[in-house]
Amino acid sequence: MKFVYSDNYDLNLGDHVFPSIKYKLTAEKLLRDGVARPEDFVEPAPASDDDVALVHHREYIRKLKTGTLSYLEILRLEIPYSPELIRAVWVAAGGSILTGQLALRDGVAANVGGGFHHAFPDHGEGFCVLHDVAIAIRRLQKDQTIERAMTVDCDVHQGNGTADIFAADPTVFTFSIHQERNYPYPKPPSDLDINLEDGTGDADYLAALERGLKQALGKFQPDLLFYIAGADPYREDQLGGLSLSLGGLAERDRLVLGEARARGIPVAVTLAGGYARRLEDTVLIHATTLRIAKEGAGGH
Repeated sequence: MKFVYSDNYDLNLGDHVFPSIKYKLTAEKLLRDGVARPEDFVEPAPASDDDVALVHHREYIRKLKTGTLSYLEILRLEIPYSPELIRAVWVAAGGSILTGQLALRDGVAANVGGGFHHAFPDHGEGFCVLHDVAIAIRRLQKDQTIERAMTVDCDVHQGNGTADIFAADPTVFTFSIHQERNYPYPKPPSDLDINLEDGTGDADYLAALERGLKQALGKFQPDLLFYIAGADPYREDQLGGLSLSLGGLAERDRLVLGEARARGIPVAVTLAGGYARRLEDTVLIHATTLRIAKEGAGGH
């Protein structure tokens, strides 16, 4: 199994609740724990502007590339604008394209980054500048390597950008399981939304997720599944209000990957959010997701 990663994934945010150093730390932990060898990592090229324009408006792309976002547009991002940020999100989008391609080849692949599910065609918000997963799906469809895709979003926050981008598209099924009383407001409807009560713990979460997966996969057969594996349903997350344990999150990963594997559906994993009080917890959650993905791939 291949892990797609670049040191350029760091968003250069400084002292921020979003610890974008987590990508580097997660990659290092995979190596340290023997989950991955150096040769298991693949360096992505940045997405082309034409790839990005399969999802995002050209005027928005121009503003991002030229540093001409308005004050309010930057405020909406909730992260500081910098050339390093723009480099990072273009590389992350290229990373998700490559992850999708490798998943189709190998059955499963993981982007040690990505999952920026709050980005819309004409603006970014909620720490998300470009919607890397949507860009990857559109590129793969353009290349005619897939016709149909599914997104399974297990971040604590609903994937509003995903829902909006694919709202009128019968070729992409969007599934989000999230905390109801949390960002974003409003929540545009996904094809399937599971809105969880504050404080939902392992047993109730896993039961709801299993029902949702069976419902989604019972009515839609994708050529590729993008798993948006947020670490923020964790009970110690600063921006979440669910109560999953480390063990519960690992079971979540096994459930999503296992349901896909049982149906022969390739899976591309992206990491999405994670804001635990202890950075090492976020890194552990992400690294565990990636370890479980590799175990499901038979260790290849």
